[in-house]
Amino acid sequence: MKILSTAQAREADEFTIAHEPVSSIDLMERAAETCSQWLYKKYENAFPYFIICGNGNNGGDGLAIARQLKEKGCEVEIFIFSAAENAKEDFKTNLQRLEENKIPHHAISDANEIVFPNERFVIIDAIFGSGLSREPDGLAADVIAKINSISAETIAIDIPSGLYGDDNSKNSYKHIVRADYTLSFQHPKLAFLFAENSAYVGKLIVLDIQLHADYLFHAQTSYHYITHDFAKSLFVPRSRFSHKGTFGHALLVAGSEGKMGAAVLCAQACLRSGVGLLSMNIPACGNNIVQVAVPEAMLQVNESEKIISGRIKSGPKLNTEYSAIGIGPGIGTEKETIQAMKLLLNEYAGPLVLDADAINILADNKTWLAFLPKGTILTPHPGEFDRLAGRHTSGYVRMQSQKELAIKHGIYIVLKGAHTSIACPDGNVFFNSSGNPGMATGGSGDVLTGIITGLRAQGYHPQAACILSVYIHGLAGDIAASVQTENGMIAGDIVEQLGGAWRMVGQ
Repeated sequence: MKILSTAQAREADEFTIAHEPVSSIDLMERAAETCSQWLYKKYENAFPYFIICGNGNNGGDGLAIARQLKEKGCEVEIFIFSAAENAKEDFKTNLQRLEENKIPHHAISDANEIVFPNERFVIIDAIFGSGLSREPDGLAADVIAKINSISAETIAIDIPSGLYGDDNSKNSYKHIVRADYTLSFQHPKLAFLFAENSAYVGKLIVLDIQLHADYLFHAQTSYHYITHDFAKSLFVPRSRFSHKGTFGHALLVAGSEGKMGAAVLCAQACLRSGVGLLSMNIPACGNNIVQVAVPEAMLQVNESEKIISGRIKSGPKLNTEYSAIGIGPGIGTEKETIQAMKLLLNEYAGPLVLDADAINILADNKTWLAFLPKGTILTPHPGEFDRLAGRHTSGYVRMQSQKELAIKHGIYIVLKGAHTSIACPDGNVFFNSSGNPGMATGGSGDVLTGIITGLRAQGYHPQAACILSVYIHGLAGDIAASVQTENGMIAGDIVEQLGGAWRMVGQ
């Protein structure tokens, strides 16, 4: 799914109006209907709706939603501010429809004129749309502050009022509605996908309002949202006459004393990705642990007892034996380990996946970035990325650095988070839609590294491997959370549910 800019979203509306054709007021009615249906399905008429509208198109959406909910038998209270002569025409039309249907509404000039009941109710935020480019002030700021002071569930229509649709790095955040749900039209806004905005967006719901398919198909954007169907399209089914040699031979360089669990989780996930053969280079202290925990893996016991050190294998053997190598989980940053990684980078020219301490080592040796094979995949969390690329003040600014680094070095950077983002060498960025907060647990990243390494070993293109891996990883996490709950799940639960995730994508 393409993520459109604020300007493109406006163009998509205009294109639909011109080419469907449909009037702007009827397109607004259609968008409102998708919202009112969602609202009625969730709450029915159990609670009154307090719908707060500005005088623009977002306010027009709110008025239409109010009328539609009223027609469904719901109790609605409508508050309108800034309803002056400069109101949008579609807003005026919907206001007239309210009056024709004798639906009362309140024009307010002070936030205190909005009086909320003591019993449970739902707030609908339809104050500002995604075109806002300055911080709300005056009455709007007061109304937003009042909404945020109330414990009622709040639903933002299209975007939480006060939030900019794209870049919020210069937004003060003082006057933004804190929504529990955001009903976004047709596609998520870029701003929704950054951690600093999550407290305002709440749970994201993307509603299809049937904008014209031709515009959506031809629209140019660097930003994309990974849907189930898109992930499914990347899956390569197995041939009946396949054998283990068909699916590649991966090598994982992982673990150190006290951190062999990272190696085990990574290896188990790599095997569950469908790789044909798996070898592991581990310190001697992990031999018994891995032999018992991952009997399917072949072991190369490193010359060191406690850490990874020395040459993994000579260059020719590395490049002929292994179709992909993953390095980093639990390896530490000892001098001998740094040297071992340097030798590996100098000698291996195939698909590489770098995670965890491998990225920390790279951060201390940034000139090595220039020597990474094209198509190398890095899987940092935000802290690791900031050590590599410098401190960032916002998710949007961090993403720009992520893109620049990927383009400059011809690599893929998988920045882990609630909406894990994949920056590609061609400048495209893909945001993941699967996963849940229960995955914020030690070892979850090691699982992802194993999946990506396994898919690269099987011959998946690096972009496809990244996209499919992060989606499968999140989907397995969602299945695990449904069994163990978000609080109760651990990284091993994600591994256990990979089979179920592959079933859902492969069918």
